[in-house]
Parts: sequence; structure tokens; C-alpha cells
Amino acid sequence: MQGDVMERLQKVIASSGYCSRRKAEELILKGKVLVNGQVVRELGIKISGNDEVVIDNNVLVKENKEYILLYKPRGVVTTTSDDKKRKTVIDLVQSSSRVYPVGRLDYDTTGVLLLTNDGEITNLLTHPKNEIDKVYIAKIKGIISKEDINKLRKGVVINGFKTAKARVKLKSLDKKTLTSIVELVIHEGKNHQVKKMFEAIGYEVIKLKRERVCFLDLNGLQPGEYRHLSVKEVHKLYNLLVNGK
Repeated sequence: MQGDVMERLQKVIASSGYCSRRKAEELILKGKVLVNGQVVRELGIKISGNDEVVIDNNVLVKENKEYILLYKPRGVVTTTSDDKKRKTVIDLVQSSSRVYPVGRLDYDTTGVLLLTNDGEITNLLTHPKNEIDKVYIAKIKGIISKEDINKLRKGVVINGFKTAKARVKLKSLDKKTLTSIVELVIHEGKNHQVKKMFEAIGYEVIKLKRERVCFLDLNGLQPGEYRHLSVKEVHKLYNLLVNGK
């Protein structure tokens, strides 16, 4: 094995596209992973390309990496399968790989969603410490005040925790329909976070769209359409996530 590149087991599993790194760590701790026929429960162990990895009786096979940018439409769930037989984001894309969504958009929320089989990039994109910008456009009931916009900027309390400072811009007001359109830039990803942030200051979100995740936007796409990231975009994404630029 001398001369082989040695990598942490959970990173190898994530890089294969089997699951995210966090999920891989859970599987290891639960004793679900075998290396060369032996159960491994240590997260720090390093293996080479010659080692055989088996997870739940499935031999780990490296897949070609795939990165799909989807314009998620309304009425689609952000899961790989749904017990209520609703349409999922996986139903909207054609891929020979086992891709899965990075993060989650609500059933009635539209916008940017990345699907991939690259567990490493999934981990980097979703880890709170990387503070990846997510840009949302929200249409809300009511004419929002400057005071309430400042509350969002400073952070509001939802589910017992205070949200981080947000960048907030009022896009437009409609006094006839008593609605406001607000741009909100956050880097957290709590469940229903944007809706709950507005709810915390007394506004109901009527429509919500995620326009951008870091530099990935919806240019050239209609709802339900998707495209593959270019090699240049993937390199740019890794560079941003690893080096912060």
C-alpha cells in the first residue's frame, strides 16, 4: 500500500457520492461500515484506494461527480422520494448518478437548488462555518416599516435562537394590495427560516424565491429547468468554499 494516497474513511465515502460526510460519520459510529471485511467505528481512520469499503452490504463504488443546478418550481418536494407520492426534485432531472439535493427548499418555495453526488461539496456548502450567502426575494402581506427592516438586519428570535445579521433591501411596496417585496440575504439554513423571520416581526410570506446561492443564480433557466455546472464553476465553488475566495 506504500505510495497510495491515504484519506479519512468518511471523506472517501462522501466523495464517492454515497452520502454526505456527516451521514458517513453516523454510519461509521453505528458500525455499518466495513473496511476489508472488518467493522470500523473510528472516525479518524485513513484508507487507500486499494481498500474495500462495504456499507450495509453495498460495496462502495466511485461515481463520476455530477453537479446539477435546478430552478425548483412550486409544488415540488426537496427530497429523493416522497411517501405521499408528490413530485420530487429528483423527478425533474435526468442523471445516471445517485444525486441528492444540497439543503432544502419548501414545497411552495421556488429558486436555486443544487443537486449532486459529491458529499464533500455538500458538506462544505451546508456547514454553518462557511457562511454561504443565500439570496431570497419574499413577497409579504403588509407595508413593511423601516423599523422592521432594521430588526431583520440585526437578527430576530425564532424557535429560541437569534438569527445572524442579515442584509435586507426593500425592493417595492404596493399600497393597493398592501404588499411588500423584500430581498433578504442570509447564510444560515434553518427549517422555514425566512418565513419564520418575517413571522417574528408580524408579516406573512405570500411568495418566496431563492435567487442565488453564492455565485450560482437562475440566469437562463425557467422553473423546472436545470443545467449542469461547468468544470470552471465547480473549481470556483471549491475555491470559494475551501479558501474563501
